[in-house]
Amino acid sequence: MWGIIEQIFPYAIAYTIPLLIAALGALYCERSGIVNIGIEGLMVVGSFAGALTISKLQAANVPGALWIGLLVAAIVGMLFSLLHAFASINLNANQVISGTAINMIAGALTVFLARNFTGSGNIRVTLGFIPKDIPVLSQIPIIGPLLFTRTYITTWVVLLILAIFTFLLYKTSFGLRLRACGEHPQAAAAAGVNVYKMRYIGVMISGAFSALGGAIILVTYSNEFNGSVAGLGFLAIAALIFGQWKPLGILGATLFFGFATTLANVSQAIPELSSIPQVALKVFPYVVTLIALIIFSKSSQAPKAAGETFDAGKR
Repeated sequence: MWGIIEQIFPYAIAYTIPLLIAALGALYCERSGIVNIGIEGLMVVGSFAGALTISKLQAANVPGALWIGLLVAAIVGMLFSLLHAFASINLNANQVISGTAINMIAGALTVFLARNFTGSGNIRVTLGFIPKDIPVLSQIPIIGPLLFTRTYITTWVVLLILAIFTFLLYKTSFGLRLRACGEHPQAAAAAGVNVYKMRYIGVMISGAFSALGGAIILVTYSNEFNGSVAGLGFLAIAALIFGQWKPLGILGATLFFGFATTLANVSQAIPELSSIPQVALKVFPYVVTLIALIIFSKSSQAPKAAGETFDAGKR
C-alpha cells in the first residue's frame, strides 16, 4: 500500500497546486466583499492566454517561454476579471449572475479565438515543465519520496505565493483594510479606507491567480488548451468554503480534493480500490464538503459582507 501512495502522491500534488492558487485568489476576492463564481472562466482564460503565448514563443525558440506564458496568463486574467469588478462594484450587479456570465463568456470567447488562431478549438504546447527530483531532499526517508520526488517547479512557486499572501493578509495594513472591506465596509469607509479600490484589488488578485492556475495546468500535466479546466474552478470555490475562508484551511481542503480526485482517476489500476464504483470515488469529496457545510454552518467563517453591494452614501 505504501508503494501505491508513493506512486500517486506526485500526481495528487500536481493536481492540487492549480486548485490551491485558484482558491487563494477566490479567498482574496471574498475577503474584500465580492463573491466570484467566475473562477472557472478565469482559469479557462488563463489556460488560453498561456497556451497561445507559449506555443508562439516555443515556435520561435524564445528562451523562458513557459515563464513568460505564465506571466501573460496572470496579466490577461487580471484584466479579464475587471469585467466582474465593474459589474459588481460600479453597477451593483448581482455578483453570482456576473460571475456566471464570466464563465459563459470565457468558454465561448476562448474557443472562438483558438479556432481563429489555429483552425481548431485546441492549442498544444510543445513542452511543459518536467518533474524532477530535488537533490538530497528526495533521499529523506518517508517525506523525500512523497514531497521531493518528481516535483514541478510550479509547486514551490505556488507554495511561496501562499506564504507571502498569507502574511500579506494577516500581518500588514493592506490585509487589514481588505478584510475590513469584506466584514464591515461602512466602518472601513468611515475610517478612510477606499472600499471600491480595495474590492477592485481583491477581484484583480482573484483574476490573476485563477488564470495562473489555468496556465499551470497547461504547463504541467495537460499540455493542451481545449476550452475547459474540467470544473476545477468550481472545485476551488468548494475548497474555499470547506477551508472556512482561511489560507491554511484552503491548503488542507485542496490537498484533500487533490488526493480524492487522483484516487478516483487511478482507482481501476489499484486492486484495493477497483471493487469500489468509480462514480462513488468521484463524488466522495463533494459529499464530504456538503456534510462539512451542514456540520459547521452555524460557525461559518465567511466574510459578513461578501456578496453585498456597497453604497458610500449609506451609514
